[in-house]
Formats: sequence, C-alpha cells, structure tokens
Amino acid sequence: MVDKNDFLYPRGRYYGQVKPENLVFNANLQEFAQKVSYICNLETAGKVPPEDAYDQIKELWKNLRNSKKQLGIGEHPFDTEQGSSE
Repeated sequence: MVDKNDFLYPRGRYYGQVKPENLVFNANLQEFAQKVSYICNLETAGKVPPEDAYDQIKELWKNLRNSKKQLGIGEHPFDTEQGSSE
C-alpha cells in the first residue's frame, strides 16, 4: 500500500553535495514547492481567497527560511568538504 503523503508530496532525487543539512533542506524545499503549488491551484480554482493563499504561502516561506537558518545553509559558502576555508 502506498503512503498518502508519498503520493501527495513526492520527492525528487538529490544530486548536490551530500551532507545531512543539505538533504534535510532539500526535502524541506521540495515540500515547500509542492504545498505552494497546491495553494496556487486552489486559489486559481476559486477555492481559497487570494488573501488566504498569500498568508499561507507567507507562513510556508517563513518556515523554510527558519529551516535554512537552523541548518546553517549558506553560512560558509567557501568551505570545502573537509571544512577548511581558502
């Protein structure tokens, strides 16, 4: 039996630098994109008012931004895989 969340929120393969924080952020980013797509489609179909759609997307964006900060993504962009800066 297929899990409902796997069907509703499929995940693509990650091809970037394999680090735990990158994998977690990638999963969060994919979930963000999928949810934004659903909200946009519901708003386009007239099922969700534009203001509510905006507020929902704004909240998702805040969550994604907080995830990025907590994971430390982009804080040391010139670090190599060994953790040293040049």
